[in-house]
Amino acid sequence: MLAVNEEKDILLRKEDLSEIFFSGCKQQEKIGVESEKLLIQKGSRKAVPYENVVKILESFPENKWQRIYEQNNLTALKSNIGLITLEPGSQVELSLLPFESLEEIANHLNEFYNMLDEYAANNDAEVLNWGIQPVSTYENIEIIPKKRYEYMTKYLPSKGLTPFIMMRETAGIQSNFDYKTEEDAIRKLKLAVKMSPVISSIYSNSPVRDSKLTGYKSFRANSWLNVDEDRCGYISKKLFDENEIFTFNDYTEILLDVPMIFIQRQNTCFGCTKTFREFIKEGYNGLTAEISDWENHISLYFPDVRLKSYVEIRNHDAQNRKMTYSVPAFWKGIMYNSAAIEEIEKILSKYKYEDFMKLRKDAPVQAIDAKLKNTKVLDLVEEFFEISKASLEQNNKGEEKYLAPVFEYINAKRTPADDIIESFAN
Repeated sequence: MLAVNEEKDILLRKEDLSEIFFSGCKQQEKIGVESEKLLIQKGSRKAVPYENVVKILESFPENKWQRIYEQNNLTALKSNIGLITLEPGSQVELSLLPFESLEEIANHLNEFYNMLDEYAANNDAEVLNWGIQPVSTYENIEIIPKKRYEYMTKYLPSKGLTPFIMMRETAGIQSNFDYKTEEDAIRKLKLAVKMSPVISSIYSNSPVRDSKLTGYKSFRANSWLNVDEDRCGYISKKLFDENEIFTFNDYTEILLDVPMIFIQRQNTCFGCTKTFREFIKEGYNGLTAEISDWENHISLYFPDVRLKSYVEIRNHDAQNRKMTYSVPAFWKGIMYNSAAIEEIEKILSKYKYEDFMKLRKDAPVQAIDAKLKNTKVLDLVEEFFEISKASLEQNNKGEEKYLAPVFEYINAKRTPADDIIESFAN
C-alpha cells in the first residue's frame, strides 16, 4: 500500500495507479484526433488577443456547442463530436471523440475548420495553417485566464529555455489509438516513440519566428526539446532495447518520480513541485493524494508519444486540411496492422537509443535531410508511408487517398516548411 486517504477512504496502491492504463485495454480500433489552430489578425498576422478569440468562440451556435467557463472566463466549448479548448496562447484546439472511419474524422474536422474560418473572418482574423505564430512572440501573447496555465507558467521556466515559445506560439496535431492488451499497448508505444522524429520531419511546418527565418524546419519541435526533460524526454531507454521488458508498472514508476506542477481541488489549484511519489507518502498542505490527482499528473507529462487509456502520438506541426487528414490516416495504417508494425520493427531494429536521440535533435533543423545513423530520413519516410498505404489498401475503403498530399512532398523531396521558406525568399 502506498497511501491512505482517510477522509475519502481511498487506497492508492501502485495497482490503482496503473489501472488507468489497464482500463484502456479494449477490442475496438478507433482513432482520436486533436488539431490546434493559430488565429492571426488580418494584415499584420499578429496573434489574436484572448478577448477577440472569445468572440470567435461565442459565434459557435449555442444549441450545438455548450459553453464552459473557468471563473467566468470562456475556455472551452463542448458538443456531441468533441471539445473545443483554448490552449495557453489562445490557440483553438478541437479534440474529436474517437471514430472508426477516417471519412468521419475528415468530415468533422472539415466542418469545424469551415466554421472557424467563417467566424474568424467576421472578427477581422484568419486561421493560419502553420505550426508557429509568425510575427508575435510570447512576450506579446497573453496567457489565457486558466489556473492550469498559470501554474505551468510559474514552473516550467525553471526547467527549460523555451516553455513560453511552446505554450504560446506553437500549434500541433495529435492522433490517438486504442490497444487491446498491455503487450499491444507497449508494442505500439515503443514503435511510435522510435518513429516519431522520422514522421515529424515530413510534417515540419514552422521555420519562422518573429517575422524571420530561424534556420529550423520545425522550430516548434525544437522548442519542445528545451521545455522540461523530466516530462518531455524519451520516457525510458528500455523502450529502445529489444532485450528489455517494459510494462504499465514501469511507466507508472517513471511518472511517480516526475515533479508535479499543481494540485487541483474543484475550482482551486495549489502549486506543488513534489514528485508524485513524495505527494503520496507525505501529502501536501493537508491534502492527500487522490486518483484525480494522478489523472491530472498524467496529463502534465509531455513526451512525444504518451500513454493514457490509449496511445497518444503528439509530435506533428499543425498543417493545412489535407495534410491534417493524413496524420491519423498514416498512423492507422501502422497501428492497426500487426504485419505493418512487424515490418517497421525490423527496419528500426538495427538502430540504438543514441541514434534516435541524435535524430531527435537533428530533425527540427534538417527535417527529411537528416539521417538516422547512416540512413536518410527521407528514405525512411517514403518506406513507412508505402507500408501504411499498403495496409490501408487492404481494407478496401479507399482510405489510402488521405496519404496523397504527403506523397507529393515525398516525391518532391520537400516539406511544408520548404513552401514557407520559399515564400519568404520571394
